[in-house]
Amino acid sequence: MSVVLWTLIALPSVAGVLLALAGRPADRVAPAVAVTVAAAGLALACAAAVGRPAVEAPLLAGLPLGLRVDGLSALLVVTVAAVSLAVLAFAVWDIGPGESRGRFFGLMLLFSGAMLATVTAADLVTLLMAWEVMGALSWALIGYWWPDADRVRAANTAFLTTRTADLGLYLAAGAALAAGRPGSLALDRLDEAADPWLSLITAGVVVAALGKSAQLPFSFWLSRAMSGPSPVSALLHSATMVVAGAYLLLRLEPLLTASGWGGPAVAWTGAATAVLLGLVAVAQRDLKQLLAASSCAQIGFMVLAAGAHATAGGALQLMAHAAAKSLAFLAAGAWLALLGTKALPALRGAARRHRTAGVTFTVAALTLAGVPPLSLWAAKDVLLAAALEESPWLYAAGLAAAVVSAAYAVKALWFVWRPDEGPAGDRGGPTPLAAVPLAGLAVACAALTVPAFPPVRDALVRMVGYGAGTAPHTWELLASAALAVAASGAAWMWGARTVPVPHARVRGWLRDWLSLEELARAVVVRPVLGLARALAAFDDRVLDRGAEAAARGVLRLARGTDRHVERGLLDAGVDGAAHGVVRLAARTDRHVEQGLADAAVEGIASAARGLGRWARRPQTGQLHQYLAQAVAALTVLAVVLVLVR
Repeated sequence: MSVVLWTLIALPSVAGVLLALAGRPADRVAPAVAVTVAAAGLALACAAAVGRPAVEAPLLAGLPLGLRVDGLSALLVVTVAAVSLAVLAFAVWDIGPGESRGRFFGLMLLFSGAMLATVTAADLVTLLMAWEVMGALSWALIGYWWPDADRVRAANTAFLTTRTADLGLYLAAGAALAAGRPGSLALDRLDEAADPWLSLITAGVVVAALGKSAQLPFSFWLSRAMSGPSPVSALLHSATMVVAGAYLLLRLEPLLTASGWGGPAVAWTGAATAVLLGLVAVAQRDLKQLLAASSCAQIGFMVLAAGAHATAGGALQLMAHAAAKSLAFLAAGAWLALLGTKALPALRGAARRHRTAGVTFTVAALTLAGVPPLSLWAAKDVLLAAALEESPWLYAAGLAAAVVSAAYAVKALWFVWRPDEGPAGDRGGPTPLAAVPLAGLAVACAALTVPAFPPVRDALVRMVGYGAGTAPHTWELLASAALAVAASGAAWMWGARTVPVPHARVRGWLRDWLSLEELARAVVVRPVLGLARALAAFDDRVLDRGAEAAARGVLRLARGTDRHVERGLLDAGVDGAAHGVVRLAARTDRHVEQGLADAAVEGIASAARGLGRWARRPQTGQLHQYLAQAVAALTVLAVVLVLVR
C-alpha cells in the first residue's frame, strides 16, 4: 500500500508541474489530462482510505519525511480528491480555450497534490513543505489573471496575510526541536513536550491554523481571494487551503488539551468567527463575498469543534462543508459567466432561468442553513453537544452562529429564486453545467445520504474516534432543527431588506468585513513600514553620512601624512641610503675587488701551469696508455647502457 500513497501525492504533483511548464502548447490536452488525473487520484484516495498506508523516506539527518493515512486523514483524502475532480470537471467549461489552460490546470493539480500531502503529513517537516507549496500556489491561482493589477494586489494581500500567520509553524517546529525529545517533530507526539516548549508549540500551531483558515483576526484575506477564477474559489473554500487550518487543529486536538489553554482559546475564536462573519455574510450584496464570509463562519464551527474536543463533529462538518460550498461556488461561477454579474440584486430570477445551477445552489444553501433533511449530517448537532458539555455559553454562541448561517443562506436563495426580469447581460439558453450534476452533485448526494444509513455514519464516527457516550441528545437535534427552520423562514420573509442593525455605519462596517484589513494595515503594516522607513532614513542620514565623513577624514589624514611625514622621512631615508651605498662601494673597492683580482690572476697562472704539464705528457711516450684507458672506459659505458635498457 505504500506505493498507493506515494502515487496519490506524486501523480497530481508531477502532472501539474509538467502542464504548468509546458504552458500554452499544452492548452488543448490540459483539461483532459487534468480530469483524468483527478479521477485516478480519487480511486487512489479510496484505496488509501481503506488500506491506511504509512510511508517514510530519509530527508535530513534525524528528520525523515513521513506520510500516513489514519482515521481522520482517511476522510479528508477522499473528500479532497472528490471535490478536486468536481471542480476540475467544471473548469473545463469555465476556463475557455482562449485562456492559458496548461498553466491553470497544472497549478490546480499541483495545488491538489499539496493539499493531499498536507492532510497525510505525519510530522512537522513534511507539513511545513506542503503548507508552503500550497500557500505559494494559492497566490499564483488567485492572481491567475495577472495583467489585472487589482487581482495581483488581491493575491499579494492574501499571500502576505497567510504567510505572516505561517510563521507560527516555524515557531512550533523550533520549539519542538528545542524540547530535545526523540521524534519530537512527529505530529502525534507534540503533546509530549514539557513547558515552556509545549505552550510555544501550541501557540505557533494555533496562529498558523487560524491564519490559513481565515479565522479572526485574519478573515479579511478570504474576501480578497474572491478575485481569482470561480473554480479556484470553489477549490480553495471547500476542501483545500481554507479548511487546512481547521483540519490541523482537529488533528492536534490532544496538543490543545495538553496545553490547558489551547482548547478554550480555539473554541471561543471559532465561535466568535462563526457569529461575526455570519453577520458579515448577511450584510453582503455580492454573492461571492457572501459565500466567502460564509466560509469563514462555517469553518468557525470546525475550529469550535477542535477546541471543544468534538473531533467527529468537526470532521463531519468539514466533509459536508466541502461538498456544499464547492457546489455553491460552482453555481455562482456559472451565473457570473452566463449573466456577467455577481451582485445579488442583479441575480434575481437567475435560478429560474438556469435551473441546473438553481437546483445545485439550492441544495448547497439549504445544507449550509442546516434545514432538515439537508442539514450538515447533523454535524453541527454533534459539535454543539460537545460545546454544551464544555460551557453553556459556548453552546449558546454556537446556536447563535447556526441561526445566522440559516439567515445568510436563505437570503441568497431569496434573490436567485425571486421572479424578476433578466439582467442585461443574460445570454439566455441552457446552462452548460454538465460537470456539476455529473461530479459535484454526486459528491453532495453521497454526503447527504449518509444520515439515512446509521451503520455508515457510525463507521465514519468510529473512524475518527468519536465515542457513543458523547452523542447528541434527541432534544438538541430537534431544537437545532427547529431553530434552522425558523431562522430560514424569517430570512425569507425579510427578503431584500437591509441588515436589521440600528445604524448605517454598523451596516457599512459589516459589509466591509469588520474593517479588518484596514485594522491590519493600521496595527501591523503601517508600523512595520514606518519602522522600515525610519531604519532606512537612519541608514541614509546617519550611517551613510558617518561613513562618508570617516572616509573624508581618512583621506585628509593620508594627505597630511604624505605632506608632512612621509616625504620628510622618505627624503631622509633616501639620503641616508645613498651615503651608505657610497661608503659600501668604497669599502668594496678597497677590500673585495682588489682581492678578487689577485685571486683571479693566481688562478689563471695555476691553470696555465697545469695545461703545460698535460701538454708535455704526450711527448714522453705514454700516449698509448691514455688510448687504452679511453677504450676501457667506453667499453664499460656500453655494457652499462645495454644492461640499463
